[in-house]
Order: sequence, then C-alpha cells, then structure tokens
Amino acid sequence: MANYTSVTEFTLLGIPNTEGLENMLFVLFLAFYLFTLLGNLLIFLTILVSSNLHTPMYFFLGNLSVFDIFFPSVSSPKMMLYLTGPSRTISYQGCACQLFFYHFLGGTECFLYTVMAYDRFVAICHPLRYTVIMSHRVRTGLMLGTWLGGCLHGSILTFLVFKLPFCGPNEVDNFFCDIPGLLPLACADTSLAQTVSFTNVDVVTLTCFFLILTSYGHIVISILKIGTSAGRRRAFSTCSAHLISIFLFYGPVMLIYLRPASSPWLDSVIQVLNNIVTPSLNPLIYTLRNKDVKLALRQVFTQVVHISGIERR
Repeated sequence: MANYTSVTEFTLLGIPNTEGLENMLFVLFLAFYLFTLLGNLLIFLTILVSSNLHTPMYFFLGNLSVFDIFFPSVSSPKMMLYLTGPSRTISYQGCACQLFFYHFLGGTECFLYTVMAYDRFVAICHPLRYTVIMSHRVRTGLMLGTWLGGCLHGSILTFLVFKLPFCGPNEVDNFFCDIPGLLPLACADTSLAQTVSFTNVDVVTLTCFFLILTSYGHIVISILKIGTSAGRRRAFSTCSAHLISIFLFYGPVMLIYLRPASSPWLDSVIQVLNNIVTPSLNPLIYTLRNKDVKLALRQVFTQVVHISGIERR
C-alpha cells in the first residue's frame, strides 16, 4: 500500500441500463431542471416582494426555494453534460466538492424541514404567542443553525470518504459522487468510514424525522380539539403542503441510506427522483395548495403586466 498510485479523476458510469436513451434523458432532465430553477426562483421572488408574505412560515419557504435551486445544481449539470458528450470523467477535487455540497445542502434541507414543522407546531398549538416565539431573531438563528448543521454534516462525511486512498479502479457506479459509489473504490479498509458515515446520515435523518413526527403529533391533537369542521380544514390546509414535501424528501433518503442491501440501478433511479424530480415539484405543491401564495403570484403578474404596458406606451 505504500507504493499505490493516487487516482486523479473518476469515471461516472451514469444510470444503469439506459444505453441509447441519452438524448431522451437529456431533454427530460433539462426540462425538469429548468422548471426547478424557474419555479423556485419565482416562489422566492414572490415572497421577497410581497409584504403580506413576510411572515415566519414564508421566510422558511423562501429559504426552501433557495435550497431547491442549489440542491439539483450539484449533480444535474454534470449529468446532462455527460449525456451529450463522450467524456464521463470528473476530477478528484470535483468529486469531493460534489459529495460535500450534496450532503451539505441535503443536511441543511433536512434540518429546515424540521424547523418548518416546529413553525407549524407553534402556529397551531400556540397561535397567540406565535409572533413572539417566532420572532425575527429566533427564525434567523434557526436558519443559521440549519446552515451550520448542514455544513458540519457535509464536512464530516467528505473527510471520512476522502481521507481514504483511491488507487483504482476509478469507475463510480452512479451519475454523481456519493458515499455508496465511492467507498467500494477505496484501496483500504472502509469499515470505519462506512460505519461512521452511514451512522451519521442515519442519525441526522431519523432524528429530524422523529422531531417532525413529534411536532405533527401535537398538531393533530390540537386540530382535533378545534370545534368547527371549517377550522379543522383551515388548520390542516396550512400543513398539507409541508407534509407532502416531507414525504417526497425523506422517502428517497431512507430508501438509499437505511436499506441493508444496495442496488446500483435502484439507487440511481431513487437519486434521480431525489435530485431532479422532487425539487421541481415543490413550487407546484406550495402554489396549488396555498391561497396566499397564489394570490401573491397573481398580484406580481398583474404588476409586471401593468409596468410592461406603461413602458410600451
């Protein structure tokens, strides 16, 4: 092991069993990616310019839109690049950056969903104290905590994987660099790195999911105590979009990192759903099921049309 040659680049094998479908997949993934960017940017700008959306709930939703712009950008551009060209290589440093930012943003989003669940818990279970508890200082501190927690999470995983020597082969059985595809390529004992990294992911995921379930358990109890059916429907409608997003986010994560056995084809398909499809659905979920956002979007479009009409004159 003292004379091994370090790997300087990795080859991404892509999605298994998709040979000959590169052009179709490129068009499909490009459409999802552009819709993700435009949809989440529209949500973010709408929240930014609409004064009636300057509340804690939409503060967190705006941050979620930012993460849903960055998160698919970690792997999608590189994947679409190799779908249109012969080269499927990524540098050693690029692979390390991809792994870090994937788990940094993924961990941050995991923490953010937990914070959003706590926000809904305070809004429904303690409505009279909501603005006091979720003050600007508190929600800013919570957001900084999610960023720092995600950064620490990504840094630990990247250090554990890339402190291992890689001396060949260098073929990653996925369309981007992630732990399940990289650890088998290390030419050293990976048992410690595998145990600690997967334990880290499992602890973060399950802890956040347990806190979310706890928050929603209290929310359900409070909703059932509401006397009118209209009040119950209104309370539930404020949580339904968040619940849908939670299941779309946590479902793929648990299937990839909490399964005892790994299947490269299934992992790739689940990763496509998690990296490309889910971020594109959040704008639809939060606009179709949220009257405030739909109203704000109409107002923004009306103002844009009005301004453009004045400029033409």
